[in-house]
Amino acid sequence: MRAVAKLVALVAIAMVAVAGCKKQDEKKAEQAASPQGQGPTKKESVVAVPESVKGKWKAVKIAVTDKTVNKESVYTVTIGSEFTIPDSNLAIKVETFLPHFTMDGTTLTSQSNEPKNPAAQIRIMEGGKEVFKGWLFSLYPTTHAFNHPKYGFTLVDFVPAS
Repeated sequence: MRAVAKLVALVAIAMVAVAGCKKQDEKKAEQAASPQGQGPTKKESVVAVPESVKGKWKAVKIAVTDKTVNKESVYTVTIGSEFTIPDSNLAIKVETFLPHFTMDGTTLTSQSNEPKNPAAQIRIMEGGKEVFKGWLFSLYPTTHAFNHPKYGFTLVDFVPAS
């Protein structure tokens, strides 16, 4: 019995050692495959605004909810411009608007100029420092939503160019 217990203990120790080595080898391989051993490289997404969409949209309307008082205000922000939210140290910049958002690999684009899946690429600065860069989707407001402790942001409408 004693010999069996020792054998079981030795097998368990060997399994732990092999598993630890395997994880270290995987980590080394991952670091070797990426520049300066910084982990796996992530391909950057590219936003491609089709000619059929360029210049066709003037602004988006973003609802900003103050969670502390449960009050919502809607602001119209011109595409390409920045807007400071009153009585806060937050500013929103609307980078791009895609009326029929679609993703093809790492390319983000619009299938048409019809507002079938409207999305706005925004940046949010707090005290002059960027705290969020991402997308607001009018049909899917919680998808990739920015989680701020005081404010919520939702794409509620879009304004065509005249």
